[in-house]
Amino acid sequence: MKKRLEGQIAVVTGASRGVGKGIALGLGEAGATVYVTGRSVEPRNGRDALPGTIGETSDLVTAAGGRGVAVRCDHANDADVAALFERVKKDHGRIDILVNNAFAIPDGKLVAPFWELPIDHWDVMHRVGLRSHYVASWFAAPTMIAAKGGLIVNVSSFGAKIQAVNVAYGVGKAGVDRMTRDMGRELKPHGVAVVSLWPGIVKTERLLVDDRLGFDPSNGESPTLSGRAVAAVAGDAERMSKTSQALVVAELAREYGFTDIDGSVPVSMKR
Repeated sequence: MKKRLEGQIAVVTGASRGVGKGIALGLGEAGATVYVTGRSVEPRNGRDALPGTIGETSDLVTAAGGRGVAVRCDHANDADVAALFERVKKDHGRIDILVNNAFAIPDGKLVAPFWELPIDHWDVMHRVGLRSHYVASWFAAPTMIAAKGGLIVNVSSFGAKIQAVNVAYGVGKAGVDRMTRDMGRELKPHGVAVVSLWPGIVKTERLLVDDRLGFDPSNGESPTLSGRAVAAVAGDAERMSKTSQALVVAELAREYGFTDIDGSVPVSMKR
């Protein structure tokens, strides 16, 4: 694969597993240096533990053809986020691509009427998700503005438009898309594009073992397909035409001509 992003500096939040890991790998395939962030430094133990660490993802990014850099960061902690971006700025003086993917899933039942769920489901999903996307963008934007270019990708979902999981989840994803729209408008004069990304049903480590989200992953996409979508947009000289929009991964595959890891191109779920 042509390394069209060689020399580009990317940060992918929440990339120890799932969609974040897939995006980091897709950027690695394209030759980017990828800062892989998250809290998982050591493998988890226990029956319900999910596989994946930032170090493992970082190594896979390097093996894919890029350069992976693992940085422990709790995206619910603004001081951690500040230290992350200070490190990237110190190492490279710039950031070309920010992918806001970090998200937290509350414990216990998820799919139920809102009044049957704990109030703190709202806080958990919005603190690491909506708010953390805003905070990371706040730190990245001045550096991108100074460089007169950059790309911010906010990982959202079809849940921004259709009812999925629960009320708190849907409101959070709708908020992400609105944030994308307004950030895109404010950053457009500075040459910085901001887009939301809508994967389909993704075969993440969690979805393959956790049925609480109510999705059937059997015919889903791999996480890497989202990474190839981000890499395609990042390498598009005309990407500013997409700013402020929500982009469907399956539709980007058809537009740019890339496939999933098994050679397939999924059908868009957009209604």
